[in-house]
Amino acid sequence: MLEIFLVALRLGCTSFGGPVAHLAFFRKEYVEKRRWLDEVHYADLVALCQFLPGPASSQTSFGIGYLQRGLAGGLAAWLGFTLPSALLMIAFALGVTALGDLGAAGWLKGLKAAAVAVVAQAVWAMSKTLCPDWPRRVLTLAAAALLLWLPFAWSQIAVIGAGAIAGLAFLRNPAAHRENAEERKHGKSDSALPSFRVSAICLVLFFGLLLGLPVLAGLSNRPALDLFDRFYRAGSLVFGGGHVVLPLLEREVVAPGWVTPNQFLAGYGAAQAVPGPLFSLAAYLGAVTTHGPGGISGGCWALLAVFLPALLLVAGALPFWQTLRGRPAAQAAMRGANAAVVGVLLAALIHPVGTLGLVDARSTALAVATFVLLQRTRVPVWAVIGGAALAGAAFM
Repeated sequence: MLEIFLVALRLGCTSFGGPVAHLAFFRKEYVEKRRWLDEVHYADLVALCQFLPGPASSQTSFGIGYLQRGLAGGLAAWLGFTLPSALLMIAFALGVTALGDLGAAGWLKGLKAAAVAVVAQAVWAMSKTLCPDWPRRVLTLAAAALLLWLPFAWSQIAVIGAGAIAGLAFLRNPAAHRENAEERKHGKSDSALPSFRVSAICLVLFFGLLLGLPVLAGLSNRPALDLFDRFYRAGSLVFGGGHVVLPLLEREVVAPGWVTPNQFLAGYGAAQAVPGPLFSLAAYLGAVTTHGPGGISGGCWALLAVFLPALLLVAGALPFWQTLRGRPAAQAAMRGANAAVVGVLLAALIHPVGTLGLVDARSTALAVATFVLLQRTRVPVWAVIGGAALAGAAFM
């Protein structure tokens, strides 16, 4: 249990670049290095988390811990990955405002360039495993093209769903079934599956809180409960990645006057500069709000509220997901969905990761050098990322 927490804590301290980069870091740590699960199981989990509302990278971290040691393992993984960014955001809310213009910081430009390399390596490695034939390669390219053409919040879910349908229609063959069965037989991720009873409890809690909290908040007239309700609702309705939560949170805390627009934008800028999930912005907003407890307790309250629905959904969906994926039809659908997931990563590599990270010749050169180091050497990822930040501070 301690190992799960410490590994996630280190990832939470070093995972810059947004949710797509986080998934790439997870793959390198949990699939390549520690072999806690194989490539196919990892892609299955990522596909599930992309389907569900909430922060996909945090849900994936929770899911990996859950599949290792049950609910306690999932909570340990989530806490370790989230704690560094949450503490930094609460500290920023309490008065650490002397960070300067984050957008012009050279070290941040270096980290963005490094994120391009991390995501590119993940796309390359996952495509070799999950897209070994031309039908799946074409599906990957089509998925990426559609996402770039239609960059809406629901596009990722629609593309992965379309990939599953395409897999069901075109990838149902005995050879594919035998290959997939063999791949999954050697996986390590089924050791601590939640029971269907636990799953049902989690799903009932999710929908019960979503429907019941507004009623309780209206009847009780308690600011803390009202704050929890608003952040829980925002976390329940986020499809399409961490950035989608921003307009939802703005509507919940800026519109009623709890947080000023300047405070909100300052928190968003700080959230871009810290590692870990973007949802940790909730800790900052809960700490600066004039409604509710505020301070450290308000930050913790808001953080729990915005993440809770995502964790309940993963725990509720996992046993059904694990059971369905063993059926031939589901395996064919997952082959298509996994190819679409690679397309999702490829689209994100192009935009926004590439467009934000490759802003000039220097950042492009740094991204290429980082990719070569990650692909061809055994230098630790944290050292490569740290070196990219130092190079950015010195030359960008």
